[in-house]
Amino acid sequence: MPAVPRTAARRLAAQAKNHPLLHFTPNWFAMTMGTGIVAIVLGQFPQAPLLHEAGAMLWLFNIGLFGLCTFAYLAKWVLYPRAARALFSHPVASMFLGCIPMGLATIVNGLLSYGMVLFGPGAVSLAVYVWIVDALLSVVIGLAVPFMMFTRQDHVIQEMSAVWLLPVVACEVAAVSACLLMPHVADAGTQLCLLVAGMVLWACSVPLALGILVILFLRLVLHKLPPSGMAATSWLALGPIGTGALALALMAGEAEAVLAANGLSAYGNGLAAGSLLGAILLWGYGLWWMAMAIALTLRYLHKGMPFNMSWWGFTFPLGVYTVATLKLAALLGLAPLARFGEGLTVALVLIWMLVIVRTLRGAFSLTLFEDPSLKLA
Repeated sequence: MPAVPRTAARRLAAQAKNHPLLHFTPNWFAMTMGTGIVAIVLGQFPQAPLLHEAGAMLWLFNIGLFGLCTFAYLAKWVLYPRAARALFSHPVASMFLGCIPMGLATIVNGLLSYGMVLFGPGAVSLAVYVWIVDALLSVVIGLAVPFMMFTRQDHVIQEMSAVWLLPVVACEVAAVSACLLMPHVADAGTQLCLLVAGMVLWACSVPLALGILVILFLRLVLHKLPPSGMAATSWLALGPIGTGALALALMAGEAEAVLAANGLSAYGNGLAAGSLLGAILLWGYGLWWMAMAIALTLRYLHKGMPFNMSWWGFTFPLGVYTVATLKLAALLGLAPLARFGEGLTVALVLIWMLVIVRTLRGAFSLTLFEDPSLKLA
């Protein structure tokens, strides 16, 4: 008789060890980033009502995804606090903490694209409050994760990858949201605060991200490509470049009016012109990384590329670069650039459809739940 309880106990222990909540990590928020940016991209085509409606539905779906991921991660902290804390010591898993504020930023941006139609003018006020939370979270993670890299994690250059960018890029994503909020806020002083905050958040992210890209280039030269399981990370380099270009493009379109409304019109032309120039230069730099990412992906596909959650790295970087392309096309009035942006949109939607289907299949089968930091718990 005693053997039965022991067998049951062992079975329960094994089930607890493999419980999806125990293995839930912030990399699942990459799904909300990728889904959210597709919704935002579809919102760039108001002349196509069907695309706009599809974007609105996808945005609402993404709110549900973000809520589900948030509940699951909080539940892990409540049920398995020791396992949750182990993440901070892991040199790769901890990088995905940056996905949380970036996923939240897509909800903020969607409130401006779809929320006012669905919920009325109060959506703007809600977007401002959610943005404040998002910006603070981005700054905290942008400081905390590098601090842990410096003090408690073990890193070697040959194992470095583009995931180093994730905690850093969150601030410039919040900068984009600040710039998007400006034309929707009536008070001139608040607009100026958003503009300055956007510039500061941009400065806390883009220069550091560009420095990381230099290290990444050196690592690829000296130690060649990461393993096939990290293949999709080759697209992450496009993220800070596209987001940085988008933030500058938005500043170029809005900064002059905001400064004039605050008695600073003498600086408006210079800031707008400088922002536009910077956006174009960053966008051009992104072309190089995108071409390289395509070439590397084709090489990985030829050798075999297993599906995992890193495949979401195909979506958000391409998405922000697509929005930057469409914004620059509108500012410059360049039809060929607009057509290129439309082509990127088609590619983005197709990639998202592939990745979301395979992710949902892996989630239901529980094969995608794996927390590598548990080995450190």
